[in-house]
Amino acid sequence: MYGIDILVKEHDAILRMAEVMRKASLHVMNGGELVVADFDAMVDFVRNYADKHHHKKEENLLFDFMVKELGKIGTNLVTHGMLVEHDLGRLHMSELEQALRAYEIDDTNADAKLDIIVNTTAYTYLIRRHALKENEVVFTFGEKNLKKESLAIIDEQTKLLEEEGEREGIQSKYLGILQRLEEKYN
Repeated sequence: MYGIDILVKEHDAILRMAEVMRKASLHVMNGGELVVADFDAMVDFVRNYADKHHHKKEENLLFDFMVKELGKIGTNLVTHGMLVEHDLGRLHMSELEQALRAYEIDDTNADAKLDIIVNTTAYTYLIRRHALKENEVVFTFGEKNLKKESLAIIDEQTKLLEEEGEREGIQSKYLGILQRLEEKYN
């Protein structure tokens, strides 16, 4: 199914960024320079590629159909599972950004430095588990149980959103950021 294939492909990129985030945090923890611009780029990637671009397709398409069509199981899986984790990821990015701004004001602020490392790595643990659950459980459940007509709409709408993203340069911009940071921190 095209829509789910795209979501899984995007998870691959998001998980690659999670690995970069972990390596950058380890670099800082081991005494390396904390480059605020790199961590800002990670926040930008998570907010605009993972959240706005990727989650838009999950939340507004696939999950919406699952809640409407799959009863209590669909509602619980989405509302009390996946959406809670999406919000937790947003919290980690908000806390990370606040810590980055505090570190910019005072780069000797050990609390800010700790909060940068903690929120960056906490996000990596969250997103690894989250993507695995979606890829192996949620997407499979949706694909097996949603109406064929709904799956066709999800595919069609995903294609339109992907084309819109390409016109706006979303994929190329954020995959470029990912590649640059991978080269730096690998």
